Amino acid sequence: MTQPPSIPPEYPEPTGGPAHLDAAQVPSARPPVPGPRQPHIPPQEPPYPQPPQHPTAAAQPPPYPTGPQPPQYPTAAAQPPPYPTGPQPPQYPTAAAQPPAYPTGPQPPQYPGAGPAPHHPSTPQPQPPYPHAAAAPPPPYPQASAVPPPGSPLHPHHIDTAHRGRVHVSSRQRHTDATAFGNLLLHLPNFLCSLVVVALVSLVLGDLGLLVILAWLASGALVFHRPTESALARHLLRLRYPTPQERATLEPVWREVTARAGVEGRAYELWVEDSDSLNAVAAAGHIVGVTSFALNRLPNGELAAVMAHELGHHVGGHAWSGLLGHWYALPGRIAWRLLRAVTGFLFHVSRAFSCIGVAFFGLCVGGIAFATISTLYGLPLLLLGMPYALAAVGRRSELRADRHAAALGFAPMLAAVLEKLHQQEQEQERLAAAGQGGGAQPKETAASRLLSSHPDYHTRLHHLQEYLQPAR
Repeated sequence: MTQPPSIPPEYPEPTGGPAHLDAAQVPSARPPVPGPRQPHIPPQEPPYPQPPQHPTAAAQPPPYPTGPQPPQYPTAAAQPPPYPTGPQPPQYPTAAAQPPAYPTGPQPPQYPGAGPAPHHPSTPQPQPPYPHAAAAPPPPYPQASAVPPPGSPLHPHHIDTAHRGRVHVSSRQRHTDATAFGNLLLHLPNFLCSLVVVALVSLVLGDLGLLVILAWLASGALVFHRPTESALARHLLRLRYPTPQERATLEPVWREVTARAGVEGRAYELWVEDSDSLNAVAAAGHIVGVTSFALNRLPNGELAAVMAHELGHHVGGHAWSGLLGHWYALPGRIAWRLLRAVTGFLFHVSRAFSCIGVAFFGLCVGGIAFATISTLYGLPLLLLGMPYALAAVGRRSELRADRHAAALGFAPMLAAVLEKLHQQEQEQERLAAAGQGGGAQPKETAASRLLSSHPDYHTRLHHLQEYLQPAR
């Protein structure tokens, strides 16, 4: 299939250009051919290609092909295209707008025993006013009547003694500490004076004198003899055996104390003294006595602290060493009392002879005293300071017994007992001052403090502070 000849575009004539020539005016390029004369037909010249007509200012440009139209960009006055209608963004509340409500989604699971889920208020609730210190009443202080009675298990110083067996530790049995040994050394001058007295008495007996001296030396063993101890407890200390009810109270407490100490409790005997004062005693080798006041008025924890204190005297050797020294010093003390009585009688007799008789008596007594001191190398002078030294050792032994009770766990109970003892002493001083007709209490002198066998309340409480402080 043949294609038709392309027709060249017709270009418009330029405005003001040169004029086109007619066909007659253009000479023919071919020479005439001889032959019959044909009618003259002017040849058709192909149209001269016109130059492209350039658009003028008034001419419109040719339209673009009608293909897909380009996007129409918005002008300044055009509105922006709307956003897709999806989920709207949250509207933030203004100052006057209410806060958005919480979504009503599924409620959280209810835990066992828990209450319903809290409901969040839609509007802020006012805060409650902060309580002021003045509006809150102070907590009530415990009254004295709220303290349980001494025998109640609810008492703070009550201890459990129901399940305590026998505990025996050999290293914790009876021994001799420094205070017991010092007590024996301080009684040595008294012992020597008593030996002189016994020797002088034995001279009167002749051949039996030596047996008297040996018997007196061996009599110290009676301190540990049980029948002798019972006789001393009854007649000298005014003690008695406890009743079944009292024994039912004492024995569980004593088992608790001896078990904590690791001491054989059955080696000691319990005694009771009928007294309205708070006191206890450790005597001889096996005697532990308490007053009826301590038995009936103290909680079992405080009673245990008192008995642990007396057990400390036995374990440390204070009880038997003190009694042994007192026993060997007894002949010298008896001789001293007889000498004072005879001297007092002679002094009253010498006063009947005026001043000359008194002077003569003084010379006689002075000469005898000087001869005795020089003969015994001044040993009798030591007797003047023995009471003060023995009192100092006794105070030290009391502090050691307090430490023994505190080490067993009875420090708070022992402090309470010491407080009651202090109040009891103050009451006795007040009654003594009232009996004398004066309102002022008698002042304690320095000599009386030095001769006291027990430390004062503040000193004993000070030595318990290391056991009363909580553990760190």
